[in-house]
Amino acid sequence: MFLDARLLLCLKFGTPITRSDVAIAPASEQSEHRTNDRIRAPEVRLIDPDGNQLGVKPIQEALNIARQLDLDLVEVAADAKPPVARIMDFNRFKYETAQRAKESRRKTTSTSIKEMKYRPKIGTGDFDTKTRQVSRFLGEGHKVKITIMFRGREMSHPELGKKILDQVAEQVGDVAKVEMAPKLDGRNMIMVLAPDRRAQQASAKGANQSNRSQVGGRTAPAGERATNGSPATASPATTSPSTAGGGSGNGDVGSAPRQQPVAAASGPTPNQPGA
Repeated sequence: MFLDARLLLCLKFGTPITRSDVAIAPASEQSEHRTNDRIRAPEVRLIDPDGNQLGVKPIQEALNIARQLDLDLVEVAADAKPPVARIMDFNRFKYETAQRAKESRRKTTSTSIKEMKYRPKIGTGDFDTKTRQVSRFLGEGHKVKITIMFRGREMSHPELGKKILDQVAEQVGDVAKVEMAPKLDGRNMIMVLAPDRRAQQASAKGANQSNRSQVGGRTAPAGERATNGSPATASPATTSPSTAGGGSGNGDVGSAPRQQPVAAASGPTPNQPGA
């Protein structure tokens, strides 16, 4: 408690002291370890850096031992009688403590329950979009509450909602499991899905194996496939126009067929009428 001029005037003239007249010093953190000269106990139970107990030592002797080792004297158990102090590197101790706290916070996963709402007459596009979102929530480790909302006469056909819930559970079956089976809740039908770690790991393992098999397989060129014995595509045969036209086969490919010379006839041929 600190006394200021206003508090002195209150004490002098008998004015009642209010809470605002008193400035209270902030309390020291209870989790802070006392080190070296901040240790108030006259003697401590001393532990060396290797964890061996050196017995009860006067505080000054414990400080001298810590200074000889170029380390700090840290009070690790202030409530003990006498307090327990250990010789260590205090900065390293604080760093390791912070790292352990960070690791414990990282391992603590905060799971929440997400909700996705469907209608009994939902369209195919909306159904696929909502189901993909449900799958993403499950992949992030959240539970998902699926709600089917009924209106009016739709309440007389709960099997429609049950069918939609079954379709959702089937599509996300590789990453989730049904934690709470479908049931009616007022004008709604609900179902709760929870992440299935084993199913997710199996699915990821199968996907990795499939990717490795696709990367390992290689499509061979056309010439290599024919050499290895694979059926090669036969090129279409080229027909000589001269052969096709009935001419001599000695002509070059693509050359025009030879024409027979026409002899000049002096008289009518036998095939002509009147011959």
